[in-house]
Amino acid sequence: MIPSLLSNLTGSSLQTLGYQIGVVLIWLAIVGLLAEGASRFGNAGAEVIRKVVHMGTGNVILIAWWLKIPSWVGVSASILFSAIALVSYYVPILPNINSIGRKSFGTFFYAVSIGVLVAWFWSINLPQYAALGILVMTWGDGLAALIGRRFGRHTYKLWDMQKSWEGSGTMALVSYAVSLSILLGTVGNVWQIWLISLAVSLVATGLEAFSKFGIDNLTVPIGSAAIAFFLSQQLLP
Repeated sequence: MIPSLLSNLTGSSLQTLGYQIGVVLIWLAIVGLLAEGASRFGNAGAEVIRKVVHMGTGNVILIAWWLKIPSWVGVSASILFSAIALVSYYVPILPNINSIGRKSFGTFFYAVSIGVLVAWFWSINLPQYAALGILVMTWGDGLAALIGRRFGRHTYKLWDMQKSWEGSGTMALVSYAVSLSILLGTVGNVWQIWLISLAVSLVATGLEAFSKFGIDNLTVPIGSAAIAFFLSQQLLP
């Protein structure tokens, strides 16, 4: 598939594609350096480093959206990183990301969710919903974990997992802020946007709370994007 797509590109298209991929690689390199610095000089634990990478890499969806990176590039990258993530669970090639003291396939699900959302929303020319779903996970879950770990004093249990109301509240607030920002920027300030953002916030928080084995890295972004998209189709004029 990739060779045939590349053969159809003109010289200027290849140059543009090279620029787009270069920007993404530079950003990922910056994220990697930040994570390495946090590990070596900040004495950050594995969970903190994982969240630095989690929040940093998720913003790639904004670069893909703003630079109009072709969907096949995003899907191909998702397949590649999904494969790397799977291998890393058996071969320690990503020790700082996967060594979190519990069984989790979150990195794999994270990569898969990006590919699914890019394939879905790029194909209908509505990339903002892919960005919404990924960024709800990127910032909502990332900050919820950090805030919950640092300030979580009021805990509750779901199955065998301990959560905190501080973390869940952070997830709800950040999810709402992310959804509202993206929808206001692409749709405009109408009352339905505030309602849709609230629904996304509640759904995302519920999916994150009831997840196991890192499945929230799949259910939260896809669920958030889906509810935002379908409600927008129904409620917006």
